[in-house]
Amino acid sequence: MINASTFEKLKALNCSAMADEFQNQLNDSKSYNVLGFEERLGLLVDAEWNRRQANKLKNLIKRAAFSVSAACVEDIEYLPDRKLDKAQMIRFSPCQYINEGHHIILKGATGSGKT
Repeated sequence: MINASTFEKLKALNCSAMADEFQNQLNDSKSYNVLGFEERLGLLVDAEWNRRQANKLKNLIKRAAFSVSAACVEDIEYLPDRKLDKAQMIRFSPCQYINEGHHIILKGATGSGKT
């Protein structure tokens, strides 16, 4: 009874990931009973934190209105006619150049894949 009340209160507090993790811990008590209170609470908080960060990133990507919102560095096609240096692209991917105050200028013919 108290577990159901706790679950509902977590949902009411908009902590749905924490509520889901709490439900998982209740359903798989063999695995979680070996953990101490602090560890189990940490798992609950981590689940909520991770979901909120993922939702935040998803919303930021959506609001940015990228032409290809699912684009990622790993999907770049390094065809010979594009003349892209893979090592250089990987170096640029963590965006450290922004913190260093540098800029990147992409130039090329129309339709060459600068986007």
